[in-house]
Amino acid sequence: MATDLTAPAPVRPDVAPIQRRTLRLLFATQIIGGVGVTIGIAVGALLAARIAGTAAAGLAQSCGVVGGALLAVPVTRIMTGHGRRPGLVVAYLVGAAGGVLVVLAAATGWVPLLFLGMLLFGGGSAANLQARYTAVDLAEPARRGRQLSLIVWATTIGAVAAPNFAALADHTTGGWGLPPLAGPFAFSAAAFVLAAGVLLVLLRPDPLLTARRLAAADAPAGSVAAPAATARGAGMRAAWSAVRGRPAARLGIAAVAVGHLVMVAVMSMTPVRLGESHSDADVLRVVGIVLSLHIAGMYALAPLVGWLTDRLGRRPVILGGVGLLLAACAVAGTAGHHTPRLSVGLLLLGLGWSGTMVAGSTLLSESVPTGIRPSVQGLSDLTMGLAGAGAAALSGFVMRMAGYPVLALLAAVAAVPLVALALRPVPTGAPDEEG
Repeated sequence: MATDLTAPAPVRPDVAPIQRRTLRLLFATQIIGGVGVTIGIAVGALLAARIAGTAAAGLAQSCGVVGGALLAVPVTRIMTGHGRRPGLVVAYLVGAAGGVLVVLAAATGWVPLLFLGMLLFGGGSAANLQARYTAVDLAEPARRGRQLSLIVWATTIGAVAAPNFAALADHTTGGWGLPPLAGPFAFSAAAFVLAAGVLLVLLRPDPLLTARRLAAADAPAGSVAAPAATARGAGMRAAWSAVRGRPAARLGIAAVAVGHLVMVAVMSMTPVRLGESHSDADVLRVVGIVLSLHIAGMYALAPLVGWLTDRLGRRPVILGGVGLLLAACAVAGTAGHHTPRLSVGLLLLGLGWSGTMVAGSTLLSESVPTGIRPSVQGLSDLTMGLAGAGAAALSGFVMRMAGYPVLALLAAVAAVPLVALALRPVPTGAPDEEG
């Protein structure tokens, strides 16, 4: 086929400054969003237990996880059609609305309103999770793990300190007439609105749309570029078809989902476990310390995890993450009411989650074509969220019927199949890691 030499060549943008600006902006909004998400997580189970009982604590936490999972579908559809910026903004605003509803539920004692608020509150988590994929739209192949992990790590600055702000937020808003444990959610709503406003104004040019233009410009003359062909028509069915034929993509989704399941199952009931041995006056302070260590494990070493992901490979880091998850379940499950040992278990739990999340997300993102990538990433977050939601929903019942040690044991059992999947040889010629 002859090439039209008179047609103007597409203008190729300089990607490096766009990527640097995108990373800086995502870094800042992850700090803000991390504060919002983590303050809510720190007191969500306690608030639900106070309003509706211990069993409902797990259900309320699962509503937040389910909300984040379900919102991943419309958010990624928005991103597929219009770019990362509107999708992230919508997710944060939905999370803010959820925070307001939780405050109203605390004031009225209406349990259905609490569950609805927690469902929408998951929008903040959905935005924070999608930001990690936004970071690799324009990343060089050899730096994908590090740049994705940088955005995961950014959450540390806000998230590690946030549980300790819960008591301050509660005390501050108590003077405004809000009931106990409602104030942290009011602060979360404000943080989400701020993050949405910053992204709406400053996330330009959109990294996903820029990546698609580059892919179209690099496509052979006369061919239909994959991003253009699939940008508006790629849904969950197309995403599943893309994943099903790629062993690396399947492992990436499984690593993210299983790591999240184990983490949520153990973490969500830890505040309740601490509440069994600490007074109401002391429990928020202790929960803040323990969860700060846990969140430090999740995020603080993410850059190192990302470097190892690029240096050693995706699969070895996934296996290392699973090993840490198993160790965490063993330590936390046998800690009894010994708070320092329980803190060590939660720290290991966060480190294991970081390994499976960073390496799994990187492996998934590079294993599928650009045009279908947002939908596949949405499918991954949906799968992860539903896995975590199931764990959170069951954790309260397991805690009540069998106790915290049995909960930790069941979480460890759930992680074992991932080892077999990660060790499974990749068939010769099968689509696998790109770049």
